[in-house]
Amino acid sequence: MQISEFVDERAVSCELTGTNKEGIIRELVGLLVRSGAIKDRDAGKLLQILLEREALGSTGIGQGVAIPHGKTDCVQTLVGAVGVARSGVNFDSLDGETAHIFFLLVAPQDSAGPHLKALARISRLLKEKHFRDSLRNAKDEKTLIKIIRDEDQRRH
Repeated sequence: MQISEFVDERAVSCELTGTNKEGIIRELVGLLVRSGAIKDRDAGKLLQILLEREALGSTGIGQGVAIPHGKTDCVQTLVGAVGVARSGVNFDSLDGETAHIFFLLVAPQDSAGPHLKALARISRLLKEKHFRDSLRNAKDEKTLIKIIRDEDQRRH
């Protein structure tokens, strides 16, 4: 599974401005609305689902990365958004570091396979420091998408 299969290029931002978990997740949900992956009327419901999931345990996996995720009947297929917060956000990460790179995953209520495959794929790619650094330093959204696609091709 490749990241470009579930992240639309319109659901990407290099300039997330949220200063806390809720702010970042709200912006990522906004990217999904902008890309057409979810309807504007479902944004509040999805935000609530994601924040409830976050309350169970942080999705900040460490090394400056967080992968907020959840399941909802607002989507028919797996969708995602990617964002970078230059200043970093306290995401209660396992290693205590601030998070700069965010991959939001939203799966249909009854799906397990694609959701878990996507989480595994993203986690594997983000273990590489060079990839993380490239994402953090991307100068614009076009560059961010190119970095993700290149890595997808290199490691499919």
